[in-house]
Amino acid sequence: MSYSSACPARWLGAALAALFVALAPLPGQAASLPAAIDGQPMPSLAPMLTRVTPAVVNISTTTRVPVRDAYFDDPMMRRFFGLPSTPRERVEQSLGSGVIVDAAKGYVLTNNHVVGGADDISVTLQDGRTFKGKLIGTDAATDVAVVQIPAQKLQALPLADSSRLQVGDYVVAVGDPFGLGQTVTAGIVSALGRSGLGSNASGRNFSGVGGYQNFIQTDASINPGNSGGALVNLRGELVGINTMIFSPSGGNVGIGFAIPSNLTSEVMAQLLAHGKVQRGSLGVQTQLITPRIASALQLKDRDGVLVTGVRDGSAAERAGLQAGDVLTTLNGKPLHTVQELNNAEGLLPLGSTLRLGVLRGGKLSEVSATLTAEKLATAEGGDLDPRLAGVRFSELSQEQRNQGWYGVAVSAVQPGSRAARAGLTTDDVVIGVGSQRITSLHVLRGLAGVKPRQLVLVVAGDDGTRYVVIN
Repeated sequence: MSYSSACPARWLGAALAALFVALAPLPGQAASLPAAIDGQPMPSLAPMLTRVTPAVVNISTTTRVPVRDAYFDDPMMRRFFGLPSTPRERVEQSLGSGVIVDAAKGYVLTNNHVVGGADDISVTLQDGRTFKGKLIGTDAATDVAVVQIPAQKLQALPLADSSRLQVGDYVVAVGDPFGLGQTVTAGIVSALGRSGLGSNASGRNFSGVGGYQNFIQTDASINPGNSGGALVNLRGELVGINTMIFSPSGGNVGIGFAIPSNLTSEVMAQLLAHGKVQRGSLGVQTQLITPRIASALQLKDRDGVLVTGVRDGSAAERAGLQAGDVLTTLNGKPLHTVQELNNAEGLLPLGSTLRLGVLRGGKLSEVSATLTAEKLATAEGGDLDPRLAGVRFSELSQEQRNQGWYGVAVSAVQPGSRAARAGLTTDDVVIGVGSQRITSLHVLRGLAGVKPRQLVLVVAGDDGTRYVVIN
């Protein structure tokens, strides 16, 4: 039996037609619900959901967020006004859902935006038991996270092969929308391979260029709180993790998105093995071909993406790619957008080989490039300025550059260092020093000879842009 034949449209259509006939009352009779149709019990999702719902959990988190103020974060101002040196903070709480995928080890799949950065995670099962969750790892680029709970007698969902999904297959979403409690909604797969979603998406803010997007679209109702919940087929197998909706108002309008189970299982395997996802990189920068670019390069059409830069020592350089090349195909399929190439880099395992069609000088050829781990240049802060001792800076990854970031990444901050006491944290991105804009590690190194009386770093992070003042 094929995957889609497990839930054929004619089965449901025939059942509904018979139901409508049975409900149509005869003169003088009241409508009644038949117990069976053609000798068969009325179709119901209840038996399948009896197996599924115990594996879907509620997740609540508490996060302590520092309250930033460029004026009162200055140590001199705090001393002048007699303010305590303890950083001010506020507490944020959120609700979401999760799916048990390994009953023996207590592993729960959910979204990064549900648990990422949380200080406390509580997981509540359908039977009412609540456990403190341990964050195993998160991946912001795919919005996948793994939490572990120390619980016995769990029930897990089997994972389906999401590559076998077809548009029109019936699916069921299970989660905890609006904190109401476990809720079930049904629909169909509306589309596959959705990407390039913009900032109108509610529940997750995509820029349209950042993140690795390969979503299942469904009209099964998904609302705030459903994030991290299960999207299952009619066999009760997990086909996706519900993650976001697209809506002008923030409410459900029948356009929801889920991360395919094949992708979540690959990310989960890496999080369990390494605590993070190890991604390969081609080391190539590209852009969409506009009509003006096509005219300037005398291209017959705008198919493909234009190579604008190749990093030294990268897989792209070893494959012979050059700036000005047009990449026309990816693994034998037409390449239309930069997002498609970014997805291949971010979603394929490290060591995968990509076959790229290349148009150069009017001639087509094909090259192969193997995704290799990025080697990012680093610099010790103490070598740049004594006040930065204990800080390690690195170049931004290809993933960060694809998301539109510039500057240098803070890859390590030693606890108790001046920078740590001033509020600099790992994963911050330094975009300026004083009035000097920082676009690369080379620019930052160029400031090594300048020793201002007060070192002011302009830092970008998840909480926006702020100043870090180090005396």
